[in-house]
Amino acid sequence: MSLLFAKFAATLLETAHRPFPLAAGPWVMNQTWSNLLFAHWCVPLESMRKILPPCFEMDLFEGRAYIGVVPFLMEDVSPRYCPNMPWLSTFPELNVRTYVRYKDQPGVYFFSLDAGNPVAVWVARTAYHLPYFNAEMRIEQGADGYFHYQSLRKEASEKIAAPCLRARYKAVGPVWKSVPGSLDHFLTERYCLFTTHGSRVYRGDIHHKPWPLQDAVADFQVNTMTAPLGLELSGEPLLHFVEGIETVEWPIQAC
Repeated sequence: MSLLFAKFAATLLETAHRPFPLAAGPWVMNQTWSNLLFAHWCVPLESMRKILPPCFEMDLFEGRAYIGVVPFLMEDVSPRYCPNMPWLSTFPELNVRTYVRYKDQPGVYFFSLDAGNPVAVWVARTAYHLPYFNAEMRIEQGADGYFHYQSLRKEASEKIAAPCLRARYKAVGPVWKSVPGSLDHFLTERYCLFTTHGSRVYRGDIHHKPWPLQDAVADFQVNTMTAPLGLELSGEPLLHFVEGIETVEWPIQAC
């Protein structure tokens, strides 16, 4: 057994925090999500309802809907048992997400996922029916301790400029775990995603240990990631930083 496989297999030893059992069958993919920022804004319910597929119910916290912009670095991306591959296993990713329920099951719904690797984009679009986009991306840590993140989508429409994020962020304070029933827990502890393809709904299950969260500070110089949705984010976001977490993924399944 390789050290890489053992590292990810060890995540399955801790499952008591999950809201529902592990998916049936073996997991098929592993990933490490590093230097991650959760940035969440509260959005009007009527605005969220307009942009969600009608098959999904909004998952609300105390009557409020949230949208997240989540930049991070993908590492150790490979199929189960396979070693890391230089052309696939490490690249920046940026997703725009919200929270839904389907048949009373809570999960994540992605409006978009930008990635700095065209192979990963093609695989995710083809095999997982996820709205991935190619982007020019860069993440680096400066001497000031901030992670400086830039992303510009390569695909744009005639009416809307290519979505762009230019931001810097860093952790402040010690690591902590969210408490069930809190907003922090609601926004982060999610163990499946939903997507649509044609008239069908698909579900993808994941697993990881509880998020090792830290408080964060961030400056958003440019953030037009929700412009294609017709949403303009306002106010100060709720921020969480994660240095790194190992995850395993199961095949996507039609619901």
